[in-house]
Amino acid sequence: MGFKTSPNDAARLVANPPDRPRLGATPHTSLRPLFIYIALFFSAWTVWVLYGYPRLQLLDPRTLGYALANLTVRSAIWLVPVFLFIRCIDHRRPTEYLQLGRNWRRGIWVGLVVAAANFVGSVVRFGMPHVQADAITWNTMLSTSCAIGLIEEVPFRGLILQELEPHYGWVVANLTSALLFVLIHVPGWVSLGTWRAVTAVVVFGLGVVFGVAFRISASLWSAVIAHSTNDFFARVLFGL
Repeated sequence: MGFKTSPNDAARLVANPPDRPRLGATPHTSLRPLFIYIALFFSAWTVWVLYGYPRLQLLDPRTLGYALANLTVRSAIWLVPVFLFIRCIDHRRPTEYLQLGRNWRRGIWVGLVVAAANFVGSVVRFGMPHVQADAITWNTMLSTSCAIGLIEEVPFRGLILQELEPHYGWVVANLTSALLFVLIHVPGWVSLGTWRAVTAVVVFGLGVVFGVAFRISASLWSAVIAHSTNDFFARVLFGL
């Protein structure tokens, strides 16, 4: 005797395919720990941007020492708390929860497709790449081009989006994580005097795209690759 699949069952399978298990909190789990984490995370980063970052500028931004110091601080504020949250609050394995192990090949391919589309769009908007000599430094290569995608995607798509999704649905969770992604950049924009409304809109759109890539691939590597290549294009290839 065969099994019949109703339209509702099919819709559920599309929304939650078998190879993409929901690893976030269940709807019965309180979001209070997440909100506390977000408040502490934003506070710590704002304090660093306003008081710590100016002191970091005493180092030559072109040096390896500057790049390593920058990566160390970013990892301490952006990565370590997420791994502790997943391990101590959600009681799960961070790499499994963040979907860094499963579907990694699909994640790489989706990330590269998004990167290729981004590159073509950048050429259309800004012309062919025009690399400036001062754009190639230890920091732009190690942080901006390599590590930044992982550092920033782990908290926003890896943790926040997945924690919110069971409570509010994927669309709202993705839009919320993208909005928070914009807000975390505000202290830096204000401090450097680079705040522009259009920049906020672009960053919000990128956050949504990174979330979509994560959704399609069921691997955080897609968002990591799309994010890192975007920053590499903007900072190094096109000098934006």
